[in-house]
Formats: sequence, C-alpha cells, structure tokens
Amino acid sequence: MNITFIRHTSVNVPRGTCYGQTDVPLNASFPEEAAAVSAGLDGRSFDKVYTSPLSRCVRLAEWCGFPDAERDVRLLELNFGEWEMKRFDDISDPRLQLWYDDFLHVRATGGESFEDQRTRIFAFLDEVRILPYNQVAVFAHGGVLLCAGLYAGLVREEEAFHSLTPYGGMIEIEV
Repeated sequence: MNITFIRHTSVNVPRGTCYGQTDVPLNASFPEEAAAVSAGLDGRSFDKVYTSPLSRCVRLAEWCGFPDAERDVRLLELNFGEWEMKRFDDISDPRLQLWYDDFLHVRATGGESFEDQRTRIFAFLDEVRILPYNQVAVFAHGGVLLCAGLYAGLVREEEAFHSLTPYGGMIEIEV
C-alpha cells in the first residue's frame, strides 16, 4: 500500500507560537497554496482519504476534492497542553527546558510527548496497512508526517525534526 501524506498549508499565528492541537486560522494565501497542493495531486486517485479533524487539514482536503475525507483524531498534531497558543519565549513553565532537552520522551505540561504522538500515529498506520487499499491519502500536520517517516524507516528518531516537511509538502511511504 502506498500512503501519501500531505501537510496542511501555512497558518496565521505569530512566529514562535506553540499551537499544536489548537484550531488556528489559515493564512490569507490559502487559495494559492491549496491550488499548488491540488496541482501536485492532479490525476492521482485514492482508495481512501483521511484527514486530521482540525480545519487547517479538513479545508485543504476539501479544496483538493476530498470533502468526504474521514476525520481521525489520531491524526492530530502534538498536544502541547498548557503551552498551546503561547509563544515559546513566553512560557515560564520549568518543564519547558526538560522538554527542550528530551522532547522525544518528556510531555508538555498537560499535553503529550513526541513518543505519545508517535504511538498513536503508529497505531493508525498499523490499522490502515491491513485494510484492502492500494492508494491512501492523509491530510495532516508536520508532526504526523515526521511519525510517518519514522514508521517507514525514512528517517531516524534523532534526526526527525531536521526533515520537517514544509507547509503544503508531501511524503510518500509504502506499508
């Protein structure tokens, strides 16, 4: 099975803001960015399409011609808990430094760690891989695409954040 992961387009939040699972607005450039993503998918057909339930993914899936994409909460971005919608520079939580030192295993206060996110994305992929599909599309977030790359062995855990897919970017994996 081939799974194409599509990262949502750019969002309208101040630079350095921790927004994770918050449903933030898309940039005014959404129509142009979405048109480019749609063009990149032109001519491709999928047996099944999934999306994160957050509007930045749902709207892109709809724009690309998949209004009935199945929403799956496992495809949400990392939950930053109490840090959501705060600028990283403004977070006074002493756990922030622990998270910076080991974001793979340390949870954001009231949220999750990258390991937690990886566990739910891997569970999603384990479930999808046994379904009778050949071509699947997934509209999701940067962290989800990182986890998919790990699942497929495209990147090692310690290098994952150096290969973050840009807004509107895609990766393909075989499962």
